[in-house]
This record gives sequence, C-alpha cells and structure tokens, in this order.
Amino acid sequence: MYNTSFEYITNLQYKVKVLASRLGAFESGEKYLVMKSEFGKRLSAKEKEINKLKIELADAHAQTVTVRKSWMQIFDDLEKEREQVLQEKGRIIISLEERALKAERLVDELKDKLTEKNKELYQVKSLLEEEEEKNKKLTSQLNRDYENSSIPSSMMPSHKKIPNSREKTGKKPGGQPGHKGHSRKKHIPTNRIHIPASPKHADSQYFKPTDKTITKQMVNLSMHLSVDEYSTPEYRNIRTGQRVHAEFPDGVVNDVNYGGSIKSVAFLLNNRYCVAIDKVREFLSEVTGGQLQISRGMINGLSKEFSKKTQAEQKKAFSDALLSPVMGTDFTVMRVNGKNVQVAVCATSESALYFAREQKGIKGVKGTPVEDYQGILVHDHDKTFYNYAGAHQECLAHVQRYLKSSMENEPALNWNKQMRELIREMIHYRNALCPDSEPDLEKIRDYEARYIAILDIAKREYEYEPPRKYFKDGYNLYVRLREFKDSHLLFLGNSRIPATNNLCERLLRILKRKQKQAMTFRSFESLEFLCDCLGTIASIRAGKQNLYTSVSAIFD
Repeated sequence: MYNTSFEYITNLQYKVKVLASRLGAFESGEKYLVMKSEFGKRLSAKEKEINKLKIELADAHAQTVTVRKSWMQIFDDLEKEREQVLQEKGRIIISLEERALKAERLVDELKDKLTEKNKELYQVKSLLEEEEEKNKKLTSQLNRDYENSSIPSSMMPSHKKIPNSREKTGKKPGGQPGHKGHSRKKHIPTNRIHIPASPKHADSQYFKPTDKTITKQMVNLSMHLSVDEYSTPEYRNIRTGQRVHAEFPDGVVNDVNYGGSIKSVAFLLNNRYCVAIDKVREFLSEVTGGQLQISRGMINGLSKEFSKKTQAEQKKAFSDALLSPVMGTDFTVMRVNGKNVQVAVCATSESALYFAREQKGIKGVKGTPVEDYQGILVHDHDKTFYNYAGAHQECLAHVQRYLKSSMENEPALNWNKQMRELIREMIHYRNALCPDSEPDLEKIRDYEARYIAILDIAKREYEYEPPRKYFKDGYNLYVRLREFKDSHLLFLGNSRIPATNNLCERLLRILKRKQKQAMTFRSFESLEFLCDCLGTIASIRAGKQNLYTSVSAIFD
C-alpha cells in the first residue's frame, strides 16, 4: 500500500528537482567541464607526486648502489682480513701441531718413564709392606709373654706387676680394729715348763688368782742324726772256710745305710723342690753339724729307687685315670744330651702321671692313658688328641691369651675384644655355680648365640680386611673357634669339666723348674725315672697325704 501523505510527496518532489538539475548540468556540459577541471587538477597533483616519488626513488636507488658498493668493499676487506686471519691461524695450527707432536712424543716418553717409576714404586712399596709385616711379626714375637701366649710366667722373670681391682683405703696394713684376729696355730707341746707366780703378786693381799693359766709356746725345729748300729758274731766253717753270720734286717745291706727319713729329705729337695745335688749335700751336712756326708751318686740314684718301689702306685694311678670321667693332658719339651724330647702328663683330680717320650703325636700318646681313654679329654688344641676320647674341652686360658695377642696386633678389629669378654663372662658364670647344681639351659643357649654372633662379626671383619701375611694367628684362631665350637663350650653344660687345662700346666711347671735347675738330663732313662717320681708325688698330694711321711714310708 503506497504512502500518500503530504510530507512524503513533498520529499519526492524535492528529490526530483535535485535530480533534474543534475541531469541538466550534465546535458549542458557544465558538469563535465567542472569535472574535467577537477580531474586535471588532481592529475597534475598526482604527476607532481609521482615525479617527487621518482626523484626519491632515484635517490634511494643511488643510495642503495652506494651502500651496496660500500658493503661490497667492506665484504672484500673482511674477506681479505679473513684470509689473512685464516693464513695466520693456519700457521699457528701448523706450529701447534708440531708442538702437539713434540708434546705427544714427550708424553709418551714421560709415560714410559712413569710406568718404569710406578713399577719401581710398586716393588718398593711391596718390599716396604713386606718389611712392615716382618717388623710387626717380630714385634709380636718380642711382645709375647705369659699374658698373650703359652710362655709360662716363670720364663719371664722381669714381668710387670700383676694389677688387681682393689682401691687404696688409707688404712694401715694388717688386722683392723673390730675384726677377729688370725693368730698363729698352737702345737702339741713336747716339753712343758711351769713358771711360778711372781712373789709380789702371790703374796700381795691386793691380787687374787683368777683360775686362768696363760700359756705361750716357743717352737723350734731340731734335726739330729739317729744311728742304729747292728752287730752280730761271725763264724767260720773249719772245713770249707765259709764265713757266716746272722741275718740283718731288710734294708741293712751295706756297712752304712741311709733310712727313709734321710732319703725322703734328699729326694724331695732334689726332685720336688729343684735343689741342686751339691746344695742338698751341703744343706744336710750343715743341719747335722757336718756329720752327714752323702755322696752325689747316692742322691742321684734316689729317683731310680723311688720309681722301682712305686710300681704298684703307678699302675693304680694309670687305672684310676682310665676310669675318671674327665682327664687333662698336655705335652712339654725337655732336653736330654742336647736333644729335644717330649714329656706327656695325664692328670685327674685324684692322680697324675708323667711319661717321657721321644716325640709328640700318635707315637707320643702310645702307652699313656689317653690311648684307651673314653671320657672327656681337656687339652690345648693338639689335634692328635682328637683321635682319642669320647668328647673334648679346649683350654680357654690359651684362647684368652691368643685373643689378647690378636687385640695387640690387630687393634682395628672388634671381634677379639668381644670374644675375650664373653669367654671371661662364661668362666665366671660357671665358677659361681655350685658343683652339684643343674645348668641353666636358657643361659647356655644365650651364650652359644652370642658366641656365633661374634664369630659372624669376625667373618665380616676379615672379609673387609684380610689377615696379614706375617700375622695370621688371629684369623687362625677365628677358624678354630668356629670349627671346634662344641669343644670350646662343652664345660657350660657339665660342672665336672674345667674350663682350662691349668691342672696339667701346673704339673708341667714343676718339670720345667727341674729342667731349669738341671739344664739337661744325661740319659733318657733318668728322665723316665723322674717322670715316675713326679707322678707319684702329685698323686700323694692329690690324696691330701703328708708328703714327707709318705715318701719316707716308701723308701723304708
């Protein structure tokens, strides 16, 4: 629908007039002229602008050419400089290559020299290390004493003072006030001497008797000769010339015979207490006022006589040793005419036997109770003994000494200290138990577990730091403790088994003192007689008998 309002029509009329005027201008050519004039102006302006741009373009082109020439010149200069630098670098490289070749040749020469020096250094270090190990071994040997080896304390006369755990109290030595005194033991009087009361006390009205008698003794030792002389008439057969007389008592054979009391004193002084024969003769002569003069041969022959007269006691001691549930044994070295021989000792709590042997080992054991023994054998790890007996107990005193030696020569290790403390603790535990008490199985298992744990520590320590070439005693002890564990811990479960072989050690110490006094034996037979005698003496002492009276009775 078309809009026919007045305003709309009026607008249309205005538009028509405007368009008609514009059309008339074009038809008349005026508009064209105006447009042409404007176009000319605009074209002229554009041409000026174009010319200006052309000029600027020409300037820019010229400037570009100039810049290009400058850059080309710069590039040429840089190229020349680069060539010069490269030539210089080439000369330097050639020089450096020559120097590098010289340096390589020098390095090769130095490497060869260094290799030679390293070889020399390695050899020197090896020799130095070996010498250090030798020095350590020699030092350990020099430091061996009765505390860290099997050397007896008697062989170390200059040993240090043995310390104890006592603390000084400041009190005077001797009995303390308030404590019961330990007076001297009174003896049975052989002569009674009465001292009358003093007159000033007996006759005074101020003193009354208390019915108490004060006694004091003066003890002396009297030695004198007691000589029994036997005599009997002699008869002669007038037909045959035979001379006869009555029989003398047994033992009265020579013109002068010595009784058991004299023989026992000379015998014990010489063999038990290790007094030289000449000193025995001198002592007996002095105490008898020079009356008794015994020959050296007579004193020397007492061992043989005593041995012959105690065959029955020796056989009994042999059979008792075989029947004993626990027996200790050991060997020691003696000298016969400058040659080393061996003496074996077999000891129980009731008897002891010594055996002279040419050597140790199986041949040394032959003929001793160890050969047929079936009980528990205590020894110090002589592997020969493991071929005999039913069970074994190692001497822990030796183990403690070896552990101390390891502590001194291997201070960086810890297992030796721990094992020594454990062994001491186990021995103290056993010593504190009553003889008839039952062992604590839980405690024993705990000790065994700690024992194995310490050996595991030793294994790790020796794997980290292997044993040295010249000191393997510590490692060898570790291997022994692991391999023979049961033989080191057997004493924990049986109160009859000692933890050490000290009984045999003490018995052999007597023999060692005799060796030191006699220096050397003249014959093997004399050593055998001495062994028989010392075994019988040890059995007498083990039986709590009086040694002097027992020996005198044997000689009589």
